[in-house]
Amino acid sequence: MKAKTLFYCRECGNETGKWSGQCPACGAWNSLEEVSAVDPAAKGPGKKSGVRHLNKPRPIAELDEGQELRFSTGLGELDRVLGGGAVKGSLVLFGGAPGIGKSTLLLQVCGNLPKAKILYVTGEESQRQLKMRAGRLRVEGEGLFVLAETDIGAVVQNAEEFKPDILIIDSIQTMYNSDVSSAPGSVSQVKDCTMAVMHLAKTMGITAFVVGHVNKEGAIAGPKVLEHMVDCVLYFEGDRSTNYRILRSAKNRFGSTNEIGVFEMADDGLREVPNPSEVMLSGRPVNASGTCVTCVLQGTRPILAEIQALLSPTSLTQPRRNANGVDYNRYMLLLAVLEKIGGLHVGSCDAYVNVVGGLELDEPAADLGIVLAIASSFRDKPIGEDLAAIGEIGLTGEIRSVPAINQRLQEIARLGFKRCVVPAHCRDTIKAPEGLKILPARNVRDAINAIVI
Repeated sequence: MKAKTLFYCRECGNETGKWSGQCPACGAWNSLEEVSAVDPAAKGPGKKSGVRHLNKPRPIAELDEGQELRFSTGLGELDRVLGGGAVKGSLVLFGGAPGIGKSTLLLQVCGNLPKAKILYVTGEESQRQLKMRAGRLRVEGEGLFVLAETDIGAVVQNAEEFKPDILIIDSIQTMYNSDVSSAPGSVSQVKDCTMAVMHLAKTMGITAFVVGHVNKEGAIAGPKVLEHMVDCVLYFEGDRSTNYRILRSAKNRFGSTNEIGVFEMADDGLREVPNPSEVMLSGRPVNASGTCVTCVLQGTRPILAEIQALLSPTSLTQPRRNANGVDYNRYMLLLAVLEKIGGLHVGSCDAYVNVVGGLELDEPAADLGIVLAIASSFRDKPIGEDLAAIGEIGLTGEIRSVPAINQRLQEIARLGFKRCVVPAHCRDTIKAPEGLKILPARNVRDAINAIVI
């Protein structure tokens, strides 16, 4: 067979016959990697390529309309992110920084499913190391079998003979195909090994969990096409210096991508946090300026988040701006609205904003909470521990309504808040919970005056 050279883009998976400094498909620089491939023409036209059977097209009316078969993983937070549980025959990709808890979470899933037949393929640890970690997590796993292997051909052969219910591969970057000449972890190896696992999962109905490393940008290492091949992509987020971890779905063919799961890292593994609002607000300072609570929706779950702001006068011609947990461009927009419409001269101050607990607030409903926290810090006056704020802010300073406002107010009242600033034009549709005072505001000035900052 005639061998030729191909170049794969590790960012988008585009294939080209010649090297260039920039990928012609996605425009990424220095992303093309050289691999050896077999010329398809060497097989000759009309020659069979080892296909065992030919699938025939069927009318859509004859296809099975039954729902996908789901089962619980034993972790409610993981089931929530997966859309109600794991799906039989699906391929799930776990990504996250090293040491964040990906392997720990999957090993705990094995301990929660004692009746399932599980094959755990470890390419990074020995069987003894995995046994020690399982002992620390108190995972007995009567149906758990461990295979220390990096050859994907041997993994597929063992899976076909063993016929497990669940297959876990930790990690896909350590797997290699002996028919591919490139090194393990390269674009072609990762793509080929993932394709083999996907074919195994679909043909045998095995639920496969695959651990993937992340690059310095935080994305799954390897070609972007890897994320398109799998059914579900989960990211484990959080700072290793803190105890809390957030599991977020970037892609899910069987459920919503808006749900999140919250875990706490403890000595005996990951613990579920069924009430993240209460956790995020624990340790909140008393009578401190520059802090405000807002409510955001993560899928169907309302979560209260504490927003902290710090403004200090500066002599620099260009004041410092820093945002942690909120979109930087959105943050700069809100500062401009405060300067122009709110009458606060924040342009002469260094301004810092932080969301406590590591949450990422990408919803406009948090705009009013950010603005009130900044105004409180600027005037050095606390807004009160019993107040929350919900609302989107426009460029003219108006406060717009947000979806599911009654659901948010119920969560705010449940956690003991007594006052809440809301958009004025939706007051007629609001069903205020008992004990919660509604403070309507039409614009930024009204919101600031309503809480007497």
